[in-house]
Amino acid sequence: SAGIFGLMIALCVAQVGSLFSSDAWNNITFTAGEVKNPQRNIPLSLAFGTILVISLYVLANFAYLSTLTLSQIQNAPEDRVATLALQTIFGDIGAIIMAVAIIISTFGCNNGLIMAGARVYYAMAKDGLFFEATAKLNKNHVPAFALVLQCVWTCVLVLPRTIIVDAKTGATTYGNLYSNLLDYVVFAVLIFYVLTIAGLFILRRTKPDVPRPYKAFGYPVIPAFYIVATTVIMLVLLLYKTQTTLPGLVIVLTGVPVYFIWRAMAKQSTEIQDI
Repeated sequence: SAGIFGLMIALCVAQVGSLFSSDAWNNITFTAGEVKNPQRNIPLSLAFGTILVISLYVLANFAYLSTLTLSQIQNAPEDRVATLALQTIFGDIGAIIMAVAIIISTFGCNNGLIMAGARVYYAMAKDGLFFEATAKLNKNHVPAFALVLQCVWTCVLVLPRTIIVDAKTGATTYGNLYSNLLDYVVFAVLIFYVLTIAGLFILRRTKPDVPRPYKAFGYPVIPAFYIVATTVIMLVLLLYKTQTTLPGLVIVLTGVPVYFIWRAMAKQSTEIQDI
């Protein structure tokens, strides 16, 4: 049983990378206000997008396992398994092919994230929960200020350097905050996913007659299973990767008082306008 327990812990910790790589599957919902026939197209986009990404990852891993031995995968330089696989297939030019593929993938990923992220600020401002300027659109119907704000915040998270000095050896290791963002983001995102799925049960009870153009597949079993499984993963990460997951929790909790402060300010502003 100890071996099974250890395996479960290892699987939960290993999920961080895969969860991060498959995140943003729901970002299309952030732009729902600009989508034609959202009742039909949003669910289709979520389903097709998720299936496509899963298929690509399965095929990529099949290629790795078909090309490399388990020992090669385990000992790949800097954990770059894909690069090693391409070098095995194409020789030295494989590293160049991988670099080009990463660049293309990065630009494509950024395109979606930049577009979707700014819409969150825009929606928050529309609800009176963020800077009013982020709710304004330019002549091209783009939330320009929200995009600029997102760019600045991204730079704050990515550019700063980190310095770690080993207390025993005195060795100094240089890095950046970006390397820790993976753990920060995954833990924080899982919290909101659990809250979102829990909302299904709450809405079914409090608003049973609300029109539902899209129904949750497998309700209530699959949503309940998701909540339990995700909660277990979060608890394991919090216990065994506290140094990197705790900041993610702190960031989320910091948002609670900020939310109530903004809401109080918005309410006060509305009352003043009514006067």
